[in-house]
Amino acid sequence: MAANGHHRGHAMWFDESVKLWRYEDDDSLVRDNWRSRPCGHCGERFNEGGHDPCIANLPNAVNACCGHGEPREAYVVFEDGTELRGDDAIAFFGRVDI
Repeated sequence: MAANGHHRGHAMWFDESVKLWRYEDDDSLVRDNWRSRPCGHCGERFNEGGHDPCIANLPNAVNACCGHGEPREAYVVFEDGTELRGDDAIAFFGRVDI
C-alpha cells in the first residue's frame, strides 16, 4: 500500500475494493473520520466554528486552506471572488495577524 494522496496533511491511499480513500496510518476511511483528525502538519484540530485554527477568521476571506504541509494546496478565496493560491496564499497568511 503506497500513499497516492494526502488529505489535511495525512497520507492516504485509494482502496479499489470499496472505491474509497483510506488513511495510511490506521486504514480508516477518510470520509468517516476526517473531521475528528488534527491537521497532519501542525497538529491542531478544527476550532468550534469548524475552521482550521491556524488561519481562522481571515479578513475578507470566505474560504481558505493552509495546505497542511503541501504549499501548492494552499488557497484563499476572498469576498470579491479573487483568489490566492500556493506560495501567494502562504505569504498572505504570514502577513495577516490572525
